Amino acid sequence: MACSGAVRRHHLALPLFGFLLLAGCAAAEGEQVPPASASTAGSTAASAPTAAESPGEAASPSPSPRPYTISFAGDVHFEGVLRARLNADPRTALGPIAAVLRRSDLTALNLETAITTGGTPAPGKQFTFRAPPSAFTALKAAGVDVVTMANNHGMDYMEGGLRDSLAAIRKSGFPVVGIGRNATEAYRPYRATVRGNRVALIGATQVLDSQFIQSWTATATKGGLASAKDEPRLLRAVRQARKSSDTVIVFLHWGTELVKCPTPAQRSLADHLVAAGADVVVGSHAHILLGGGFHGRAFVQYGLGNFAFYNWGPDTGTTGVLTLTVKGRDVLKEQWTPARINGGVPIPLAGQAKQQAVNSYQALRGCTGLSDDT
Repeated sequence: MACSGAVRRHHLALPLFGFLLLAGCAAAEGEQVPPASASTAGSTAASAPTAAESPGEAASPSPSPRPYTISFAGDVHFEGVLRARLNADPRTALGPIAAVLRRSDLTALNLETAITTGGTPAPGKQFTFRAPPSAFTALKAAGVDVVTMANNHGMDYMEGGLRDSLAAIRKSGFPVVGIGRNATEAYRPYRATVRGNRVALIGATQVLDSQFIQSWTATATKGGLASAKDEPRLLRAVRQARKSSDTVIVFLHWGTELVKCPTPAQRSLADHLVAAGADVVVGSHAHILLGGGFHGRAFVQYGLGNFAFYNWGPDTGTTGVLTLTVKGRDVLKEQWTPARINGGVPIPLAGQAKQQAVNSYQALRGCTGLSDDT
């Protein structure tokens, strides 16, 4: 949560784990406030309703919510050229795109790597990603407030890497969703009050290598990732969040690599999440951009592409930042800030190249079945 310089984030965040302590910024003055206690986070989770309750009705809205902005970006790891940047100076590792990320009241992206310097590489995987805990320093410095680690690389270094990742999350205090010591933690939302809006963000993955679905999925007694393959469990988390939130967001890892239109599995999951009470559904995985738009009153984005990634080409290097202006359950405005990956990091576009990229992004909506308005 960036609270220095000209940019101030007006919210107090409750982290993923009940035992994490995270200080926020006071809304009016930007003053430091005491971190949320474990008992505070625990009581929030304990008061959540059961799945049997009506998913479409939220608790009474906050007294005076105001519109806020939330930005989303795609896949980030720190391999290859990005590891050199991270080692040189974590505070500048994400490059000039940080200026875009810091503008919003809240910023979220997909952290597609295990946070470990040890562990055992997942057997049979062609690509395994890991990064040291300084990755959290880089994300915080770039203006990122919360990440999801629910993806097909979050446990690339198996159980040892998971233990290291959870320890790094706990030590850094950086908010992470989609991973935990058990299913309760993995499906638990990140919660923040942003300009009077109670926001809940849940992370889950629809993409897991078949041989790891069982071993990587968190259960009541085992650590791991929040899996959208257990759709009833994910929908229950959304319904629970709906009862105590003004805005419910689901950040997914979904889709098929290099496929430009949403798959039937994505469309079906989006339908069910919106019916369960999600107001915003976003995701990544395909390494390329997909379209986004309105699904009734909800907003769905099917693919944010690579963001900070060690390889890039004409399509896989096309990226950007999606910024939504939201008030309660209403998405008031959509803005796409296009960029090109160069040297592993997104470089914002300007001038004619920027306008052409925006037009290309908007054209991706054509095969999504989504609308440009509610």
